[in-house]
Amino acid sequence: MMDGYAPSRRRHICVMLTRSRMAQLILCLLLVLIMTPLVAHYYISNMSGQSIEGHRSRLPSAHSDEEGFNGVQCNDLKNQVTELRRIRASVNNELRELESKRQGLQVEITKHKTQLESLRMQQENMAKEIQQSKLNLDQLKVEEHEFANRFQPLLKAPEQILLDEANKDITKEPPSSPHNCRMHSCFDYSRCPLFSGFPVYVYGFTNHFKDENLNEFIKSAVYYSFDKSSYVVNTPATACIFVVLLGETFSQVSGETLQNKLQSLSQWNGDGRNHVLLNLARTSTNFDLFNGVNTGRAIIVQSSFVESIYRLNYDIITPPTLGNSDGPVWSELPPLNPIRRQYVLSFVGQFSDISNIEGADLSHNTRSDLNNDQNFKSRNLQADVDIPHSSNPKSIASKLIDIELMIVGHLKKVESESKDSVYFNFMCDKGAKTGLNGEWALCGTEAERSDYLLKSTFNIIISPANFSLVSTTVFQMRLYESLKYGAIPVILGDYTHLPYEELLDWRKVAIILPKSRISEMYFMLSTYTDTDVMDFKWNGRMFWETYFATTTSIISSMLAVIRTRLLIPAKPVREEPSPNSVTNFIPVAQHLGVDPEDETDEVLGPVEPPFPSMTYKQNFTHSTLRKVFNKPGDPFHLFPFTPFENILPSDSKFRGSGYGYRPINQGEGGSGNEFSTAIGGNHPREQFTMVMLTYERSDVLIKAVTRLKGLPYLNKVIVVWNNPAVPSENLGWPDIGVPIVVVKMSKNSLNNRFLPFEAIETEAVLSIDDDSHLRHDEIVFGFRVWREERDRIVGFPGRYHAWDVKHNAWLYNSNYTCEMSMVLTGAAFFHKYYAYLYSYTMPQAVRDKVDEYMNCEDIAMNFLVSHITRKPPVKVTSRWTFRCPGCPQQLALDESHFEERHKCINFLVEIYGYMPLLYTQFRVDSILFKTRISHDKQKCFKFI
Repeated sequence: MMDGYAPSRRRHICVMLTRSRMAQLILCLLLVLIMTPLVAHYYISNMSGQSIEGHRSRLPSAHSDEEGFNGVQCNDLKNQVTELRRIRASVNNELRELESKRQGLQVEITKHKTQLESLRMQQENMAKEIQQSKLNLDQLKVEEHEFANRFQPLLKAPEQILLDEANKDITKEPPSSPHNCRMHSCFDYSRCPLFSGFPVYVYGFTNHFKDENLNEFIKSAVYYSFDKSSYVVNTPATACIFVVLLGETFSQVSGETLQNKLQSLSQWNGDGRNHVLLNLARTSTNFDLFNGVNTGRAIIVQSSFVESIYRLNYDIITPPTLGNSDGPVWSELPPLNPIRRQYVLSFVGQFSDISNIEGADLSHNTRSDLNNDQNFKSRNLQADVDIPHSSNPKSIASKLIDIELMIVGHLKKVESESKDSVYFNFMCDKGAKTGLNGEWALCGTEAERSDYLLKSTFNIIISPANFSLVSTTVFQMRLYESLKYGAIPVILGDYTHLPYEELLDWRKVAIILPKSRISEMYFMLSTYTDTDVMDFKWNGRMFWETYFATTTSIISSMLAVIRTRLLIPAKPVREEPSPNSVTNFIPVAQHLGVDPEDETDEVLGPVEPPFPSMTYKQNFTHSTLRKVFNKPGDPFHLFPFTPFENILPSDSKFRGSGYGYRPINQGEGGSGNEFSTAIGGNHPREQFTMVMLTYERSDVLIKAVTRLKGLPYLNKVIVVWNNPAVPSENLGWPDIGVPIVVVKMSKNSLNNRFLPFEAIETEAVLSIDDDSHLRHDEIVFGFRVWREERDRIVGFPGRYHAWDVKHNAWLYNSNYTCEMSMVLTGAAFFHKYYAYLYSYTMPQAVRDKVDEYMNCEDIAMNFLVSHITRKPPVKVTSRWTFRCPGCPQQLALDESHFEERHKCINFLVEIYGYMPLLYTQFRVDSILFKTRISHDKQKCFKFI
């Protein structure tokens, strides 16, 4: 039983093993382990046997026996090797085919990925375009609503409209007294419609004023001035006013002779209506030409008037014509600094017989001369004038002289008690003295007087003793010289009248006190700070340069007074012609020149069709016509717009005055999403014009222009083509959605970038170099900032002026700094108004220096704007320089570039008489820049 049980048990185990996979695996492993050594042993044995047989075959006897067998074996081996090589080549070919297929599949995958990325970008761009289109559509709806409900007409520059001949001889009722003449009673407005353009007819103009008794300089200078004037016409029938040049003369003309001359004038018509009689003073001895002459309704223009015949706001007081006929005058003026000069106060003059002032009273003869002086007499116009004689002339003269003695006494007291240095001289030391009896005479020559004026901070001008003398030639000469040499006029006697006082605010230039304040005068002057003194000097220099310096400025000022009385706007300023030099615009591929960093998925604002800024909005605004005369610039021309216009309160746009305004989210405000849909701000919607300067690098230019496609608020691109050759007909130009005007310049000048081209129809101008790379969001942000600082330069690269302590001069500096004073105009916004001033008003010497150095035009523009506004520029974003890969020519890389800019700054300081640049210590970024906001809100700009 035991033996029988054991076999059955073994069989059971075997069955179990065979039925299990594990068992099968184990059996396989056992077989492999058993068979491997056996097979190895077999092959090793065969290899050993073959080696022994091979050894034997090398023996002579073995070799002969097995030679045939070995030959057969070698052939087989060769066949096998050949077969193996064929197999290897086949495998290599298959591997190459597989690798080629793999690479093809990789290319396909890459292509599909690129296509997917392109489709994704197209989807984003289409979404942006849809959003942009919706925004543009909303803007068009607003425009349609405004157009349908428009209440303010667009105004253009005034055009000349003249009355027909039938209306030229309209009679006018004479005034009750000729001395009561005012514009409403003596002037014929029918000849001067608002749109007449203010035509002026000048007698004798065509034959160059052949009157031999006229001063030669006066004749030539006045002719030159009127020859330049755009108001002068050759036919009296169309004229608004008629100008007659009568003085200065070499010898006094009798009243009868002058009366006959006036009556013989072709347009005198018995009473001289709308006539202007000029008696310009060239010397201090100029006399009252019209004494005893009936001048009727004519307006008298001269430097000397008495109260009894001066008709306020009708006759015109002018300064003496002491300067050149025209031309630059900056070289004649001293610098405004130092503010405090050697003498705090000065006065030099002699009153009548000054030797008797401290001792005995003035002689009877002197008083008699004072009483009999021609300026104490009246002249007849159309009727006799009654002059009261109840007062004793001698008694009046004594009282007047006592006042002058009081003034002298107080001034001597100041001289003896003041710790400050003063310069007084009440007697002419040498040379002739000139002046009427009853006024303080001038001593010496202008050169001698300038010696103490250049050393004086304040200069006293004492009005004539007789208060009936409202102006004398000597008084006006003192004022002229005081302004010219930078000494602040202190006028004692508030009864005198000053030149062009209808238009000029003399309180900004002179300190005017009644004579009774003489004891308090020095105290008042001591209270003025350096800032106050500089303000007086700055305005005084501006007044002298604009209204006193030349005959042309005097004539222009005289015409401006009459024209402003009539509420007729000035002639529009000249626009620079800008014909397009490119007529066949060949399209170029849009992908050229696109930089990846220029791409943005932001919607920066509506892309609207180009529209111009409103022009000449205030042609006939009375306050606007007058306020231009008291600020630097050009008061003699009408500008289409200026950066100084007033703004409306914020609520006005929602209460009936919202034409043109685009408030953010209709006034509700918001973050970036709402901000990007409208221009907002405090001004009506507008666009800007880009002016791009280029010279002999067309590839860079085309790339720069191409990047502008889709730029919001862009009105037009003007390319200032400074190349000597005209643009090639084969040059491709991109279609950027706005006009491109290429203006070929006759001269390669950096001044060309600031020409006021007529093609510029917007107030905002973006001046940019063709190598300046700016992203769209940077440009739009700069434009938004400029709209709130439109009287300043707003731009990107900042620079500053630094004081050279060693050489006492100014240096130009481009280093990184925390305080800057200039913004380079290679990438900056400015108002077109400054282009007019740069090209037509700024001294020609500045533009000549720019051409000489081929440099400094940006510095010159910064000087000009800071001089006009007394403000520094505004820097936006962090950009300090610009890269220009591949640009063939850059002026800034020249070794002499910085040396020339140092010289330019010091030259401009000499031109302006002071350093107008001011420092600023901040730059502007968008409001929500670096501000944490909720995820559902968007910043104003993503990167600014």
